[in-house]
Amino acid sequence: MITGFDRQRVTVADGVALNVAVGGSGSPVVLLHGFPQTHLMWRHVAADLAADHTVICPDLRGYGDSDKPADGYAKRVMAADVVALARAFGFERFALAGHDRGALVAIRAGLDHPEAITHLAALDVLPTLDSWEVMSGLSAAVGYHLYLMAQEADLPEQLIAGAPDAFFGHFLDVWTRDPAALADVRDAYLAASRAAIPSIVADYRASATVDVAHDEADRAAGRKLTMPVTVLQQDWGTALGFDAAGRWRAWADDLVHETVSVGHFMAEESPAEVVRALRALLTR
Repeated sequence: MITGFDRQRVTVADGVALNVAVGGSGSPVVLLHGFPQTHLMWRHVAADLAADHTVICPDLRGYGDSDKPADGYAKRVMAADVVALARAFGFERFALAGHDRGALVAIRAGLDHPEAITHLAALDVLPTLDSWEVMSGLSAAVGYHLYLMAQEADLPEQLIAGAPDAFFGHFLDVWTRDPAALADVRDAYLAASRAAIPSIVADYRASATVDVAHDEADRAAGRKLTMPVTVLQQDWGTALGFDAAGRWRAWADDLVHETVSVGHFMAEESPAEVVRALRALLTR
């Protein structure tokens, strides 16, 4: 648990309840975790923000202790979960921050529910469509898991189930620059991911199919994120040869884009930097 937070189960859709940590009081902020993690990735950031905000940290559908239905992993559906979750706590409008997979859900929530999202932060991602567009040739090897989990059922599920700790642990190890930052939660992340292989793969498979179609339709219609947006990213643009800030500007006019020097798990490796960025976003 996150220190000082309560744990609840909240029904957000027919047959789907989310495990949620909630704490603090004040204007609401919802924090969405990434892969291969749970809401615990926000333990440092959430505790700070709870001094003057109501902070809501769910396990996404298909992850952690939330329900894991067989389908419903389009980011459009997962974004609707988040809006329903905030409403269950009495909030029609709220700030939203996501990391990795959670950031993709946050982006979709911002596009589908602009009336509900007051501010949006995305940590270490590009929008789904852009992610596929910038990967090519040997440099795309860094995203091999995207291609693996895009395959039809049940091949990736069986392959990952053969050595789940090696698979999920690989990302926890190579995506961080400070392994000690994950030491207290690494085993919990592995156990949670081991128990969620089919739903994790379904989440990724959706990002190679329906999520791309939704992004393509929004791009063609000229839809953008209309709320203030902050993006924190590693320097993937230099590594893979694309203009990360330019990609983001195509989706958000009111944008602050920052390149950070920490690893992928920045909310755990450098929580003060993430808190600073989120607090600055909330004043815009």
